[in-house]
Amino acid sequence: MPKIGQEPKRRAALVAATVEEIGAAGSLEVTVGQIAKRAGMSSALAHHYFGGKTQIFLAAMRHILNQYSRDVRDALTKAQPDRRLEAIIDGSFDPNCFDPAATSAWLNFYSFAQRDQEAGRLLRIYQKRLHSNLVHALRPRCDKPQEAAQIIAAQIDGVYLRAALNKGDMSGAADQVKAVAQALLEVKTYDA
Repeated sequence: MPKIGQEPKRRAALVAATVEEIGAAGSLEVTVGQIAKRAGMSSALAHHYFGGKTQIFLAAMRHILNQYSRDVRDALTKAQPDRRLEAIIDGSFDPNCFDPAATSAWLNFYSFAQRDQEAGRLLRIYQKRLHSNLVHALRPRCDKPQEAAQIIAAQIDGVYLRAALNKGDMSGAADQVKAVAQALLEVKTYDA
């Protein structure tokens, strides 16, 4: 007889194990068995909850995106209206998402999005939300908020890419992106 209330906990454990397993492997070349073992359950149970590896990957991608959205929203809630840009950048590098396993998983999800329609859709949602948030924050601070938003979004994604590839010290990432954003705002003549 199934244990009542265990499904959400087990699904969450499998999603967390997926992020950790992809982070450890540095690729999507992981098996459902490896993910299930890391989560402390059988691969049959993992298949029961998700159906297959693609669905587990998509659930992990959604989890990272949801955590990222929460982190940015929390940072924006605490920010003064004229500090929205800095809050978005700080939220983008919150330790909840900006850790070695999550950045490695995120890098691999970019690759996954090139060949999976749903993963591509999730990535486009993330990109549009980030762009929209940045444009809103930049509108009162510069003449070309659309262009500046593209440059800052590319900087954020670039830092994630380097963090995943270098697996080194990631401290100071938000401050580095804020410094680039500030320099961009001071120059005021740029093209994306």
